[in-house]
Amino acid sequence: MKLSGKRVAVLATDGFEEAELTSPKKAMEDAGAMVDIVSPYKSGKSTIKSWDGGNWGEDFQIDKKLSEVSVEDYHALILPGGVINPDKLRRNEEVIAFVKDFFNSKKPVAAICHAPWLLAEANVIDGRKVTSFKSIKTDMLNAGADWRDEEVVVDNGLITSRNPDDLPAFNAKIIEEIIEGKHEARRVSMH
Repeated sequence: MKLSGKRVAVLATDGFEEAELTSPKKAMEDAGAMVDIVSPYKSGKSTIKSWDGGNWGEDFQIDKKLSEVSVEDYHALILPGGVINPDKLRRNEEVIAFVKDFFNSKKPVAAICHAPWLLAEANVIDGRKVTSFKSIKTDMLNAGADWRDEEVVVDNGLITSRNPDDLPAFNAKIIEEIIEGKHEARRVSMH
């Protein structure tokens, strides 16, 4: 079990792309990691609803509220995409602070599809190699990223992919980066 003893946070809210949560979660668990679905909900809500194939999908149990966790609890952060999920999350200051803290901790951060919107909002991709769903390429470029059209792009522990077709490569790179651990060379944007 390559990731035995490791804990991974998957940060999501209603409207996440179902496969972009379930596939990495299963891959991390199959490798021995403990995975928590973390969400910023405060209203006593205990589930979040996925988006699957152009329609609302299944409900998923939240393991931890964002207010109950810190970066120290986890070895890596996974940000699933979908359009609705990251658009809702990027308006939440607590979420953006958590993403920044994770980035500053130099632990692996993985974002797929539209989730790099959160990285742009957190101002952590200036000068970094990333990919994303093609419709947000301009947003990535405007945030200072060096955008690539590749199935998975890794830059000092930052793992990004374009869409659900890239999940096998995305999941494999996340596992590899968690095994490597912290990336001290990762520079943090100061503006």
